[in-house]
This record gives sequence, C-alpha cells and structure tokens, in this order.
Amino acid sequence: MSNSAQIQPLQLVECPRDAMQGIHEFIPTDLKVEYLNLLLSVGFDVLDFGSFVSTKAIPQLRDTEEVLSRLVFDDTHTQLLAIVANERGAQMAVGHERIKFLGFPFSVSEEFQQRNTNSSISESFETVKQMQDLCGRTGKELVVYLSMGFGNPYGEAYSPEIVAHWVDQLANAGVKIMSFSDTVGVANPENIRALYSHITPSYPEVTFGVHLHSHPASRDEKIAAAWESGCRRFDGALLGFGGCPMANDDMVGNMATENLIAFARKKQIPLKINIDKLHEAQWLATGLFSRYH
Repeated sequence: MSNSAQIQPLQLVECPRDAMQGIHEFIPTDLKVEYLNLLLSVGFDVLDFGSFVSTKAIPQLRDTEEVLSRLVFDDTHTQLLAIVANERGAQMAVGHERIKFLGFPFSVSEEFQQRNTNSSISESFETVKQMQDLCGRTGKELVVYLSMGFGNPYGEAYSPEIVAHWVDQLANAGVKIMSFSDTVGVANPENIRALYSHITPSYPEVTFGVHLHSHPASRDEKIAAAWESGCRRFDGALLGFGGCPMANDDMVGNMATENLIAFARKKQIPLKINIDKLHEAQWLATGLFSRYH
C-alpha cells in the first residue's frame, strides 16, 4: 500500500456562494450557471452553491432556485450545500433532491448572530434543533458553522470554553458536522491548534471542519495547523475571492482553494480533482470576479 493510500483524504468544500454573496452588482444567472457547472465538473467533494435566505438580505442570490434547476450532474460526484438562515429557508432547501447539506451560521457572538440571522443565540439554537429534526426526516445533513469561532471583534467575551459549550449543546442536539469559522481573519496556528485540541477529542462522532478567512501570507500555516490538529474538512474559494466585510482588510479573503490543493499535493493526500477543469474554472473565476467584484 502506498503512503498516500494510508492518509485520510482531505475533503474539499468549494464556496462560490460565499465569494458571490457580497457583490452588489447582480451577476447574471447564465454566468452563475456556467461557473457552477464548471465547478461541478472539477470534482470537489461539496459545492456551497447558493442560499435560501431573504432576497432583501442577500439580493445577489435571489436566483438560487433557477440556478439549481439548470445545474448538470451527469459527470460529478460533488454534493450540494445551501445556506439557510431560518426554518422557512430550510423547508425550501429540503424540497430539492439535489441538495444534500443545509448550512446554518451559528455564532458564539450575540451581536453577530443578530446581524446575520436577526435572532439571538438562544433563538438560533432552537432553530438548529428544528432544522436537525427536519434534516433527519428528509435525508439531508445539517452543517453548523460556528462563526466568530476564533475571536470576537465586538468586545464580547470569547474563549475556547464558550465555543466548547455550544459544541456540546449542538452535539447533544444531534448535529454531526460543525465547522469552526474564522469570520474576521483572526485565526492563527496557535489558536487553531488550541481550539481543536480543547474540543474535538471529546466528540469522535462529529466531523469538525474549518472555514478560514485569511491574508494570503498566512494561508499555508493555518492550513497546516488545522490538518495537524485533525481537521479533514476544509472550505475554500478559488483564488481566495470573497470574505467578510467586517474584516476591515481587503486582503483578508476566503481561504484559497489553490492553497488547499497545493498542501494536499505536498503531503501526498489523495484528491479527486480534474485538473484541466480546475484550470478552466480558475480562468473563468478571474474574469467573473474581476468584472463584478
């Protein structure tokens, strides 16, 4: 058996939805469909493609259902993830057979939870429980993103113990996939390792992923810290497009998928990626985001 065959695979979650949602000028539906179909042909494990949220909150993604109806799945193993912010959105998402994962942003910051979903942390936890029940009844899987997972920019209390408390509550509610989310780019190798070592060993039944926003210069060290801490599910976006407006630094974008792929190659971690299609997607992404970003 080769060394690469003995290594647990790295699961790639590509997040064009995160890259597109903050763009003010509406990206034409035809262009979204072209880009997403190309990403499907690349062969990512999961594609975070759209959202079922208020069109007033995120007008850029008001065409999610039309986009979904035009995606082509003839030659892909990629599964779809859609972001939802309330039970109504979850009900809409589970009505689509092609959607496997529902992603819900759950913040350990009261301020950010209100801004993001117009609800308190306690109200959002009740929503999570309702969504988890809905997913169980419809054959879907809930992914909870623990935003502000590495720090809080609002002056509220933050510690790994606070994150651990909510991980415990979510695990007891039956959530099997959680992703620590660095919403404002404050993660570093030290606090990544500290968070994983403090929490993940107690929950072997839970898959813990990571959604990092990062300055280009610190991407590789953050990926390495998460991998070495046992993380195997990584979110990224081609060329590092997107990010959070509250980062207050234009260079703090999404984790670049290219960095994740380069890390996997360096470590001889197997990936199911069509490199030719990846290069096509990179070329299209460059034009798309240069024009509309």
